[in-house]
Amino acid sequence: MSEGVKVNNVGIGYKGLNPPQEACSDPKCPWHGHLKVRGGLLEGRVYKTRAQRMVVIERDYLVYIGKFRRYEKRRSRIHAYLPPCIKVSPGDMVLIGETRPLAKSVSWVVLGALRRGGTE
Repeated sequence: MSEGVKVNNVGIGYKGLNPPQEACSDPKCPWHGHLKVRGGLLEGRVYKTRAQRMVVIERDYLVYIGKFRRYEKRRSRIHAYLPPCIKVSPGDMVLIGETRPLAKSVSWVVLGALRRGGTE
């Protein structure tokens, strides 16, 4: 990390997650602004990056169906705020954290990219 860049302690000891290398002046950034991360942490794949400072994260998970004694695959899509200091593209695996509501459908913020990947 470059010298002189102040980074807030987000309070998450997640393996493989490092603070962003570049600084930003966004007040909604958990690393350089005043946004608190609380509640849940989720891993997901970036599905869309079309909106300004917002991404859609897609999560795949399994649900057990007792009647048939099998699992079924399900997926959910979550809107998350993307600070300008974090660069992601569709297909990347990211870590998101729960925050206060930032918009009507946005209550999560991207904390960092875990793995880079192409579109599948």
